[in-house]
Amino acid sequence: MTRVSVFTRALIGAGAAALALTAALPAIAQEQGDVEAKGEGSTTKTKGEERLANLLEGRVPGQPMSCIRSLPRDRMQIIDGTAYVYGSGSTIYVQRTQEPERIDESDTLVTNRFSASQLCRLDTMTTIDRFTGIFTGAVFFDDFVPYVRVKAQATAEG
Repeated sequence: MTRVSVFTRALIGAGAAALALTAALPAIAQEQGDVEAKGEGSTTKTKGEERLANLLEGRVPGQPMSCIRSLPRDRMQIIDGTAYVYGSGSTIYVQRTQEPERIDESDTLVTNRFSASQLCRLDTMTTIDRFTGIFTGAVFFDDFVPYVRVKAQATAEG
């Protein structure tokens, strides 16, 4: 078995990251062009905002919370440039973070929790590239906003 030094592994990882970035640049440039083409003051939503709006359809926001109950098996969705969404069913929690524009579906969120059953705004969050495992940034949470499904009221009385 051949041993590879830490330095060599870092060089390989950096090369892979550079290659991935080079491949992604045309798509990034196209996406930025789409956003710029909308102009300032435009009411057109980004793709991420549209996706979040679809998830929140039929739901009303509740009081923001600093911690939510979260177990490793709980569902989490990443919406590019918009939010992290936790949970499913009647209540979901939206976490926009302090810099939502940096949220990227190709990153994996790594959580260092203070509690095994709760996710809190003060937990240490970092992101790594899903494919290379290279550190890509830090995430600073805001409060979690619960969205509860509204039950349809009966229209006929009596």
